[in-house]
Amino acid sequence: MRNYSNKKLFGAFLVLGAMFFSANAAAQETQVLVNTGNTDGKLGALSRPASVNKLETETADDFVLDQTTVLSGATITGLVTTSLANISNVEIEIYHRFPEDSIADRTPQVPTRQNSPSDVEIDSATRDGNSHTLRFSAALLNPTFTALKTVVNSISVAQGEPAVTGAEVEITVTFTSPIVLPAGHYFFRPEVQVNGGDFLFLSAPKPIVAPGQAIAGDLQAWIRNSKLSPDWLRIGADIIGGNPAPAFNMTFTLSGAKLESAGTPGAEDCHDVTISGLAHQFGSIPSAVSALGFSSVKSLQNSFAAFCGAE
Repeated sequence: MRNYSNKKLFGAFLVLGAMFFSANAAAQETQVLVNTGNTDGKLGALSRPASVNKLETETADDFVLDQTTVLSGATITGLVTTSLANISNVEIEIYHRFPEDSIADRTPQVPTRQNSPSDVEIDSATRDGNSHTLRFSAALLNPTFTALKTVVNSISVAQGEPAVTGAEVEITVTFTSPIVLPAGHYFFRPEVQVNGGDFLFLSAPKPIVAPGQAIAGDLQAWIRNSKLSPDWLRIGADIIGGNPAPAFNMTFTLSGAKLESAGTPGAEDCHDVTISGLAHQFGSIPSAVSALGFSSVKSLQNSFAAFCGAE
């Protein structure tokens, strides 16, 4: 009886151990951290880089991180006015919220700067397909989709434009160099290069509904072109207008992993605390490299050195 009981007990420990390690492994996997839900088709807002006879135009929407996070990828839902095959590049920028990274005392050319993206992006968080810091693929969701209102050429007050029909697409982005951000309120700005056409970032419901996940203090989407820069306009309140004026979210997700223990940027022990926390959370630094999507241990170390050196 004793041997049999011991065998049963040992077997139970094995099962519990397997369950623990399985749960721990699952907890370490990257997951969707920001999700604004499915598009509602109410708005398509231009977001493209500059090219011949075309101004750079940027559309941005906000998200919140409640702790230090490594972002490994994103999805963007939009409308293209030509073939899917003509999508040639994607660039992602992330902005703080005004007044960070901004000249707060200059005279703006917009109704308000409150709750807008900052004047300039976070340099360390920019990722570009042309620079090989991200890769992307595009999938067709609907060959004929209509955005009921658009903001394309008239980036100025009370200048909303009519409906546009095109192909609804979802672009999946993987950051080959993951983005490390401390807790904070940010803006996500994708630009999509479409040869012979344009990309209109599609709106999502505001307030966010399932399958989206509510964002604390959710703000509305903003837009600017190179003539308006560094200022931004609220797409709903300033450009579309009306009484009451609408407010829009944009359709995107962000994936990654929250760090259980990270140092404080600028602190002397930031790097040591963060690397130790990564080793504990993921089992080892090589395991953290694999789970978070870094290309090497050196790449991870460099990213967190830059994170810890941030002011």
